[in-house]
Amino acid sequence: MKKVTLITLLLCAVFITVHAQQISKAINVTKTQPKVIFKQLINTEDLKNQEVTVVVVTIAPGEVSSPHIHPIPTVGYVLEGEVEMNFNGKTHRFKKGEAFYEVPNETHKGTKNLSATKDAKLLVYFIGTKGKPFIAPAR
Repeated sequence: MKKVTLITLLLCAVFITVHAQQISKAINVTKTQPKVIFKQLINTEDLKNQEVTVVVVTIAPGEVSSPHIHPIPTVGYVLEGEVEMNFNGKTHRFKKGEAFYEVPNETHKGTKNLSATKDAKLLVYFIGTKGKPFIAPAR
């Protein structure tokens, strides 16, 4: 009985570790991992099995995020700082109080915090089919 329990615990630990690493690789594009602050499943007459996810992204001073895509529609709002982004084939600058939209599946080449001393913070909204990731590595 103890052997079975121990083996089960070890297999669970391995599964959890591998799963956590996959999630980390899929969404870790900045030094500080994005923080999911809200998630809600929507099932109305017009929207079936859609999930809204709201994330706070913190970008360290001078940091540039790694290239990635958002498989679902993305709307962002700059809470703090000023950032430069390259998506949809163009470079854009956004400062505190400005919003932006990213087309699904287009490569987001990076977001740069233009400050050398202060974090930039973004509030980002995603909506898509339940279980579909909101961020993935660039192809």
